[in-house]
Amino acid sequence: MTPLNSFLKLTPSYRDYVWGGEKLRPGHYPTAEAWVVWEDDLVESGSLAGKTLGEVAAQFGETFLGAKAMSRTGTRFPLLIKLLDCAQWLSLQVHPNDKQAVELEGANQFGKTEAWHILDSEPDAKLVAGVKPNTAPYVLAELIRNGTVTDHVQYANIKQGDTIFMPAGTLHALGPGLLVYEVQQTSDWTYRVYDWGRPATEKRPLHVEKSIQVTQADFTAPVTPMPETGDGTRHTLVQCDYFTLELLSAQTNAIELDTNGETFHAITVIEGRAVLQTEAVSVELDRFQTAVVPAEMRRYQFQPLTNCRALKSSV
Repeated sequence: MTPLNSFLKLTPSYRDYVWGGEKLRPGHYPTAEAWVVWEDDLVESGSLAGKTLGEVAAQFGETFLGAKAMSRTGTRFPLLIKLLDCAQWLSLQVHPNDKQAVELEGANQFGKTEAWHILDSEPDAKLVAGVKPNTAPYVLAELIRNGTVTDHVQYANIKQGDTIFMPAGTLHALGPGLLVYEVQQTSDWTYRVYDWGRPATEKRPLHVEKSIQVTQADFTAPVTPMPETGDGTRHTLVQCDYFTLELLSAQTNAIELDTNGETFHAITVIEGRAVLQTEAVSVELDRFQTAVVPAEMRRYQFQPLTNCRALKSSV
């Protein structure tokens, strides 16, 4: 058995930003983010245990990542996947696209297109997903500079199961009472526009002029409601140039999956428990646990142990 004929279960990394809660790590407050798929996350078990995801990608290249990923980011792992516990408003922010990231941050930098799937939502929770229609670029620039842009952003009421695709350049912010799965390009370039009255600090500066350069002035990101699901079903939630996000739902029936040798799969259980398995190997995943399936593994099963939902990201 080669090292890539097994599932790579990952140990997440955590971030303790000021807006976090304690749903992701009870007893550790504030825990804002769990980085469940990141190039510096460690592999938990098997012959590759102790290596980082980035080291595995660099060592095995196309057999691990697949040709689609290699064509975009070379041997760098192409995605960053987070779970976010939003106890307070996140900063109002925007991300550059690939071209802007190079222009503003230097060579070999990537932009940040992302998508959110809402795992849990308190009543009346909302978020910002763009700018109000017919806002001219020069007006938006002035609003950002004088700190009044929150009066002209597009708020959206949100509920569990909703999905929002957020192209680079979209002004956005997650509100309190949300637990969110976020998949994005392998980039964390974030330009902070407004921080809800929190003072700007060295760790949390504002990026006014850069944000003006990259924000789309007349764009609102649509909210897609939860699809109807059944036992042993899969639904595509988002498909774009950078990633595909799918929802897997199962109670007793296994779901047959196949990388086709083209791309890795990243499976995060968001409800219940499940096993990823082939005839030779398996790995069990509890809620919020993640495993990466190498491209060369090809066919495998997603087998529920309880009523289960999972999110699968690939390129």
